[in-house]
Amino acid sequence: MSQRVTSRSSRTSQLRTRATVLAAGLGVSVALGAGVASAADTTAASGTASAVQAQAAAQAKAAKAEAAKAEKAAKAAAAKKAAAAKKAAVKKAAQKAKPSWVDPVKKYTLSASFAQAGGMWQSKHSGQDFAVPSGTQVVAAHGGTVVKAGGNGAGDGPAYGNAVVIKHGNGTYSQYAHLSKVEVRTGQVVKTGQEIARSGNTGNSSGPHLHFEIRTTPNYGSAVDPVKFLRAKGVKV
Repeated sequence: MSQRVTSRSSRTSQLRTRATVLAAGLGVSVALGAGVASAADTTAASGTASAVQAQAAAQAKAAKAEAAKAEKAAKAAAAKKAAAAKKAAVKKAAQKAKPSWVDPVKKYTLSASFAQAGGMWQSKHSGQDFAVPSGTQVVAAHGGTVVKAGGNGAGDGPAYGNAVVIKHGNGTYSQYAHLSKVEVRTGQVVKTGQEIARSGNTGNSSGPHLHFEIRTTPNYGSAVDPVKFLRAKGVKV
């Protein structure tokens, strides 16, 4: 009787021990599973945060590059505008420094005037006389093309002596007469202020001077008041 009780007690104890071990093992497994799941969640969250940070950094870099590009373009546009303004200012200053029309001679005295009557001319005086010594430099009052040059008034008659006629724009011509020397030829292009001849006393002349005309054609009979014309162009005659 005593042995059976002891045996049963021993078996019961063994069963309890096994149950305890199994329960403990199951608890450990559950705990391990929970730990693995928690680690996986943490890794996923960390990966998402890194991706967001990388995207934000890329966007910030792109925005910075775009801003730098815009700033460079703005500087280039400003530099181009400044260069254009400087070029325009230089051109304007050059135009202001170099007048469109000039006196045909320097250091002169005005003598016979336009439309003046007298025995020296068949009708009225057709130009303005500038009294200067023979050999005085005569320049083109404005740029243009020489259409007449030489003796016999360059084709306008012996009264003019040696003469030059220059064609300008807008149907305007200038004539220089009584010259001692002609320094240009027909067809030659001349600039404003360029020397074209030397003054003299040739032709129907009462003394050394330059006879100057402004015409609407290259020929005699189309003259207008040259002093009035030059003053309208800003020349202080």
